[in-house]
Amino acid sequence: MIVRERPSGLRLFLTMRGSILSRIWKSLLVTTVLAIIVTFTNGALLHHKITLTTIPFTLIGLPLAIFLGFRNNSAYDRYWEGRKLWGEVVLRSRNLARQCLSLIDPPSPEQAGAVDVRTRMIHRAIAFAHALRHHLRDSDCGIDLQPLLAEDEWRRIAKASSKTHFLMDRMGEDLRRCMNEGRIDSCLVTSIDSTLSAMVAAGASCERIKNTPVPFSYTLLLHRTAYLYCFLLPFGLVDTIGFMTPFVVCIVAYTFFGLDALGDEIEEPFGVSANDLPLEAICRTIEIDLRESLGEKNLPSPFAPIDYHLT
Repeated sequence: MIVRERPSGLRLFLTMRGSILSRIWKSLLVTTVLAIIVTFTNGALLHHKITLTTIPFTLIGLPLAIFLGFRNNSAYDRYWEGRKLWGEVVLRSRNLARQCLSLIDPPSPEQAGAVDVRTRMIHRAIAFAHALRHHLRDSDCGIDLQPLLAEDEWRRIAKASSKTHFLMDRMGEDLRRCMNEGRIDSCLVTSIDSTLSAMVAAGASCERIKNTPVPFSYTLLLHRTAYLYCFLLPFGLVDTIGFMTPFVVCIVAYTFFGLDALGDEIEEPFGVSANDLPLEAICRTIEIDLRESLGEKNLPSPFAPIDYHLT
């Protein structure tokens, strides 16, 4: 995610970090070169004059702009829903830490040498956030999970197909154990269980977004129409605006290609590109908050944007 103030003046045109230009510059260059050739040849192709009026481009351009806008709205809805779901993970993780510390009794003096189940559950909540992030990004979660889990539990989770599901199963087991030992009233178990269920629901909804892309046929239609429109546009403008044709075509192509590419980028909000959600920073926030609730002193440092980019 790009986190910065809005550039002004000349910097508005020179800013590249977060710009969609890096993805479309090849198509934009080809379109502009084609427009320059058409301008020099006055719209002739193999000694045959190709005459196109602006009417077809007006008829096609308006629906194309509407459909591109609709697709970008749909893509942004996916992006915003992903951000709300991760906000839910942050909220429920903080609630879980508070509930574990306030509703579950500390271990008895006879259990003083054992690992406090409350600490273990809170560490698992941190591990859940990291595991979900790595699952959505198809990356290795070992470096983040191993320090948070006991050695035997780490060996077991390494073999699990769904690490988030494994962690929640272990949380449920600890919650039942606390109830059987009388460390939490059975009436209060429901509130913690509801928090765990909400975390599972948020993770499953993130998986739904990741595994259900915008239908390919719809995206393909927009891709084809945008490219055909921009490639044919010089033939419709050269007789009207002459030497200004490449400049106008470049601006129109930048707008259409950019909107098309931007929709592709934000419809998958859990990636690692400049405009995707900063899942690593969100997970670090969860880890800091939950470790602070345990009174731990050796806290990780918050993520700061690098070149305005927050991962």
